[in-house]
Amino acid sequence: MATVAYPAPRPSGVARLVSDTWTSMLRILLNYRHSPGLLAASLGVPVIMVVVFGYVFGSAVQVPGGGDYREFLMPGLFAMVATNGVMPTMVGAARDVGRGVTDRLRSMPVSRTGLLLGQTLADLLVSVAVLALMALVGLAAGWRARHGLADTAGAFALLLLFRFVMTWVGTLLGLIVGKEEAAGQLAVVVFPVAMVTNAYVPTLGMPGWLRAVADWNPISSVVQACRELFGNPSAPGTAWPMQHAALAALLWSAVLLALCMPLAVRKFATHGR
Repeated sequence: MATVAYPAPRPSGVARLVSDTWTSMLRILLNYRHSPGLLAASLGVPVIMVVVFGYVFGSAVQVPGGGDYREFLMPGLFAMVATNGVMPTMVGAARDVGRGVTDRLRSMPVSRTGLLLGQTLADLLVSVAVLALMALVGLAAGWRARHGLADTAGAFALLLLFRFVMTWVGTLLGLIVGKEEAAGQLAVVVFPVAMVTNAYVPTLGMPGWLRAVADWNPISSVVQACRELFGNPSAPGTAWPMQHAALAALLWSAVLLALCMPLAVRKFATHGR
């Protein structure tokens, strides 16, 4: 009598979440493996940023209270790497929706949270490499972390947390937009949000209303917190987020993650309904 082979039952609960997260993460990392140009661009942009902003614009910017501009700049560039997690995840999520990948994934007995979490974790691993390369370039350009190993590790942990949050923001926006071309065009909205900060220039010279916007920008809190942890020059001003930068950065991250993560999972699960 022939033996009937039944498929192994799907894991449930935490095991299913971990399995689907791992599979989704490998899917994104293999995309980098088969797209060396994409990986080269991800690693090359930090070098260009340090050269352009540190050497081309650096001679024209004075840090209030003195200090080397490139040391003032590097935490801002680190924060820009974290913030830029919005764009690739937004475009990727919109592309998957437009090409029907999202619908195919939704039809499978997989964890919705695990699929999206795997994508964000894959982006986080790439970000570790990008931040490491930028740190090496910064060291070559004269930047130093002056407050010891613990504070330096804390600064990079904060940057990775913010990158993780920004990937969830990008995933939600991509699922809402649903078209790759439209997601790409949203860069014109993301760009000014990233520029109206203290990343490149001190906010002290901005008009009062613009300075208030910049000081309360979540990115500015991350930048200021990193400057304090690294021991780099800064010009914080008197706004509450600048006086309590690390706390403000953590609060912004918690609020954005609490809003965007469940909304992204819900949008992914109910897309097209």
